[in-house]
Amino acid sequence: MKNLFKRWNRLSLVQQIVIGLIIGIILALAVPAAKPVALLGTLFVGALKAIAPLLVLFLVMSAIAQHRSGQKTNMKAIILLYLLGTFLAGFIAVIASFLFPVTLSLPASPEDLTAPGGVAEVLKTLLLNIVDNPVHAIAEANYIGILSWALLLGLALKKAPDSTKTMLVNFSDAVSDIVRWVIRFAPLGILGLVFASITESGLSSLLNYGKLLVVLIGCMLFVALVVNPIIVFIATRMNPYPLVFQCIRESGITAFFTRSSAANIPVNMRLCDKLGLDKDTYSVSIPLGATINMGGAAVTISVLTLAAVHTLNIPVDLPTAVILSVLAAVCACGASGVAGGSLLLIPLACSLFGISNDVAMTVVGVGFIVGVLQDSFETALNSSTDVLFTATADYRKRRLEQTTNK
Repeated sequence: MKNLFKRWNRLSLVQQIVIGLIIGIILALAVPAAKPVALLGTLFVGALKAIAPLLVLFLVMSAIAQHRSGQKTNMKAIILLYLLGTFLAGFIAVIASFLFPVTLSLPASPEDLTAPGGVAEVLKTLLLNIVDNPVHAIAEANYIGILSWALLLGLALKKAPDSTKTMLVNFSDAVSDIVRWVIRFAPLGILGLVFASITESGLSSLLNYGKLLVVLIGCMLFVALVVNPIIVFIATRMNPYPLVFQCIRESGITAFFTRSSAANIPVNMRLCDKLGLDKDTYSVSIPLGATINMGGAAVTISVLTLAAVHTLNIPVDLPTAVILSVLAAVCACGASGVAGGSLLLIPLACSLFGISNDVAMTVVGVGFIVGVLQDSFETALNSSTDVLFTATADYRKRRLEQTTNK
C-alpha cells in the first residue's frame, strides 16, 4: 500500500485526474446504484466554491495594497484582449450557426428559473452586485461585488504600515495553500462528478442533441485552437501553440472537470507563476478574468439563441445576428451572480429577436440537458484563456521593451 501511494504521488495531477475519470466511468456503467460515490464530487466542488470567494478577496486586496505608484501593469492590454476574445468567440458562433443551422425539440419550460428581463435589468443587476454588502457578496459568491470591495480595500490599505501589508500577504498565501490542499483531492472529486453525470443524465440523453453539441463544442475548439492563437501571434510575433497547449493542459483540463472558473483561479495563479509572469498583474487579471472573460459564454448564448431562431423560422440577417448575439454575450458578466450562469442570458438574447420568455426558457432547459459537456467545455475555454491573454500581454510588453532598447 505504501509503494502504491508513492507511485500515485509521482504521477502529475493531470494523470491522476485521467485515472479518476476512467474509474468514474467504469463505476457509473458497472454499479450505477452506488450513489454515495457521487458525494465525492459534491464535496470537492463544494469545498472549492466555499474557499474561492475568500481567495479572490485576499489575492486582489493584497495585490492592490502592495502596488507601488508608478509601477506599470498590463491591465489595459489584458482587458482589451478579454473583450476582443469574447467578441470574436460570439462572432464565430454566429457564423457557425448560419453555416450549420440547428433546430431544437423543445421540452417543457423549467418553472424554477428566472431570467433577466432585458439589457436594462442586466445592467441594473451588475450595478447592484458592485455595491453589494461585502459579507453577503462572499456568502453568495457574488464575484463582481467581491472584486469591487477588494479593489476599494486594497486602495485604502496602500498607505497602511508594512506590517499590515505583510499580514495581507500571509492571509493570501494561507488561503492559496488551502485551495492547493483541496485540489489534491481533484481525482476523487472528478471521479464522483463523472459518476453523477453519467448516472443522472445518461449517455443516451446527449445523443438526442448531438448536432447541437457538435456546433457548440466545435465553435469552442475553433476559438481555442485557431482564433486565440491568431490573437497571440499578432500580439507577440511568436509561435502561439506551445503557450496555447500549455494553458489548455494545465488550466483547461482542471476547469473542464470542476466546471467553475472561480474554483480554477488558484490553478491559473500557479500557472502564471510557472510562466514567470508579473505577479502584480496576474494577481488581479486572473480573478477579473474569471468574472468578465466570457468567450465560452458568448458561444453558448449565440448558438442556443440562433438555434431557437432557426426552430421558429424567424428571418434574421447575418449582421443583425452578430450585433444582437454579441450584445447579449458581453452582458453575461451582469449575470455572474445568478444561478445558471450563461444559460440564463439566453432569454435576454431571445427577447431581442422577439421570442417569448416561455419559449426562451425551454431553450434554457435544452441548455441544462447538454450542460454536462457544454458547461465543461465553456469553463475550460474561459479559464484557460484567462492565463493565455495575461501571458500574451506580458510577452508583448517584453517584446516592445526589447525593441525599444535596441
